Amino acid sequence: MAESATDLQAPAPESDMAKQLTGVVQRLHPGARVENLSRLTGGANQQMWSLDAVTDTERFPMILRQASSWNQDAENVMRLEDEARLVRRAGEGGVPVPRVHETLQPGDGLGSGYLMARVEGETLPPKVLKGQSYAGARQKLARQCGEVLADIHRLPVGDLDFLASLTPRDMVENLYREYQGYGEPRPIFELAFRWLRDNLPDTPETLTLVHGDFRHGNLMVDESGLASVLDWELAFLGDPMADLGWLCVNSWRFGNIDLPVGGFGTREQLFDGYEAASGQRPDPQRVRFWEILGTLRWGIMCQGMAASFVAGHDTSPERGAIGRRASETEVDLLRELVPLNS
Repeated sequence: MAESATDLQAPAPESDMAKQLTGVVQRLHPGARVENLSRLTGGANQQMWSLDAVTDTERFPMILRQASSWNQDAENVMRLEDEARLVRRAGEGGVPVPRVHETLQPGDGLGSGYLMARVEGETLPPKVLKGQSYAGARQKLARQCGEVLADIHRLPVGDLDFLASLTPRDMVENLYREYQGYGEPRPIFELAFRWLRDNLPDTPETLTLVHGDFRHGNLMVDESGLASVLDWELAFLGDPMADLGWLCVNSWRFGNIDLPVGGFGTREQLFDGYEAASGQRPDPQRVRFWEILGTLRWGIMCQGMAASFVAGHDTSPERGAIGRRASETEVDLLRELVPLNS
């Protein structure tokens, strides 16, 4: 859904951010002031700011999630007002998410976005996968992911009409149209599309909420395990196994290829957690379909970032570096789809 003209105002200069945010936090805490405002790294599609709302007696750690200027008019990007509604719904359903405090209003002069509580923990994969303080968390993280995904997939979302409904066939064909739009044929991607069409699963009787980007970077981890699920902008209604397959994509293992669930756990641990929370054991073959589609999807996302970088639409180092990773997914797809000679 495209942003409205009101939403498309340019983000405020950093020097004005604290002043404009003061009006927002004072709607929550009269007389509050903004301290420790800083731009966070990461957030390729959205801007993230850390701040404290401070009164005479209390300090409230917060995060501002704000639409990036480069993608505010993109039709396939969820409005942040809608994302805030979805995060609130997830919290009501017992999913660990940050508490949403306030949605930005047109008069705030900050564009589109919302304020949420700042959750303590770590999202950077190298620290989660190698840090000694997270050693205990890694032992149970895959099972916790399965449990939380089961909770996400049973959330009531019938009144959230901004969520698109996508069948497995829709996902494959939409992805193929995106791939064709780049005008850069890749034989390995073509092979993967053929396999996906030949192995297309039946559409589930009920399309459930799918987070759409449940993986490192969007999972806040603390010493006890999964602390919060972030970044819901790619959510849709579809096959719930899409989330499990996406989490198992090799690109999210960061070298720990023998631990397919994010480089920290096994599929059996993930499935055990999902079954314990939902009463339903995931079908490994169905999850494998979504893992292969997820690998291809990430490759085409990288291809798109490379195209944007080359065309000069977004020449940030992050876009250029990620764009080069499309070739990595080709290697992963070959390993999955082409039997090795014995």
